[in-house]
Amino acid sequence: MLNNSQPNDKYVEYENIISSTSSTGIFDVIIVGAGPVGLATAIGLYKRGITNILVIDQTRTFRQVGQIVDLLPNGLKALKYIDEIACEEVKKAGMGYLNSLFFKSKNQQDSVSSEAENPDSSPKWFSKNLQGEITHSIPLSYDYWHNNYGEGRVSISWYDLQTTLRNQLPEYLVKANHRCVNLVEELYGENEKTCIRIDCISTLEELEKNPYAYWESNPNNINNINQPLELIPKKQLTATKSIRGKIIIAADGINSTIRRILYTNNSENAFTRPKYSGFAAIYCTEISEISQEIQTELETGFLKESSLVTIGDESPRMVLFRHNNSIFGYLLHIALPLELLQDKSGSLLIDLALQQLEKANYPEVLKKLVAASSHEKMLQRPYYIHHAESNPENQLESQPAWNAGSVVLAGDAAHGMPPFMAQGANQGLEDALALTTAIANIALSSQWDDTQAISQAFSKYDRLRRPIMAYVQRATLTRFPYISNRHWQDYNDQIYSRNLEPTSGVYL
Repeated sequence: MLNNSQPNDKYVEYENIISSTSSTGIFDVIIVGAGPVGLATAIGLYKRGITNILVIDQTRTFRQVGQIVDLLPNGLKALKYIDEIACEEVKKAGMGYLNSLFFKSKNQQDSVSSEAENPDSSPKWFSKNLQGEITHSIPLSYDYWHNNYGEGRVSISWYDLQTTLRNQLPEYLVKANHRCVNLVEELYGENEKTCIRIDCISTLEELEKNPYAYWESNPNNINNINQPLELIPKKQLTATKSIRGKIIIAADGINSTIRRILYTNNSENAFTRPKYSGFAAIYCTEISEISQEIQTELETGFLKESSLVTIGDESPRMVLFRHNNSIFGYLLHIALPLELLQDKSGSLLIDLALQQLEKANYPEVLKKLVAASSHEKMLQRPYYIHHAESNPENQLESQPAWNAGSVVLAGDAAHGMPPFMAQGANQGLEDALALTTAIANIALSSQWDDTQAISQAFSKYDRLRRPIMAYVQRATLTRFPYISNRHWQDYNDQIYSRNLEPTSGVYL
């Protein structure tokens, strides 16, 4: 998938500011993507004595982006076995976040009973039908999950998770402002060993002038870096840093650049970019201008047990919530063609949401809530996926491998999916544990220059991880665990009760 190549003469080369601990100037491992999956993998390697590593990320500077991440028992178990200290710090940062955000209702503030004294008083995420009747509930307390599955559940903002993990590593190992644009296999040394060169562009302007800017150049067109410098607008002026590694881990998200490079110009070209899952979200997180009558009807009909509830079993499903006692919000998961969402915002999104609710016979009070949404605060998000298994209706479209030699995909870059079962980050942390284990074994056997051994290790990672990912994706897209309590128990056993401890052999 990668070809031997000489450096592009059109790149602007300059002194590399990154110091490698290797005498050859080649890193043992380069991780592309400083999100939770990439950082967790780096922590696992660093804590096992593999220090000649580097994490790079395209962001100009680390900033507060992302939404809330639910870390469930399987994700926390994986993080614990990656590094127990990092896991404890993450739990400390996330403990109580969801409770404080949604469950400090007036009744609960007045309650003096503690969760330990009365487990039934602990917050739950309820599912209800359109009549407001409870069909299912998921306890949200840490202790419930820990007692049943050996590890707890915490909610944490994506940025806080990233920051907490980044703080577990020496600062010099994590570099922002490195946007990967090219991946090339090269030979080095007298014995012509193999490494991978990554070309990254970085802006030349001072970050202090606009520390929260997005990349100025079009992220879907990397060819502009090959223009003569005098033709590039000053605000887009970039320089290229070339760094080299023996192993490359692509943890650069569902729109992974490395995935596109690996699968371009061959039979796997169709898999370079994620596919639309068929589902999207339309949401408004803050509605305060609604009548007392509507508030009362929402509270008595749907929110009396909890300030967070999912309504409906089929599309559309509404996640309804109240925070700060009087501010309401919602998120609609809807199955609809992507073209219906394109170029829609504000009132057009409200109209589309109301049309979908009308078709599904939603109660009037929920339609009134959506109609009261502020045009300026309406948002939409199509959900994309990288399928882990082939489409049974098209056997010719077999899924490509998650590795090409010494380059391997992890997290959303390998198997991104909608967030309905809250398994994106958790499965990514399982990837991080599996890759940490595989690379630690490579280091133990001194196989850093054995490309065949590295490729075989990553192929094994693919074989071990793909079946569980296929199962999770099916559950996410079809919501089959919601069919009955038996299905829920089967799902919980499959996902949360597995023994991920390295000594169990699950990832060896």
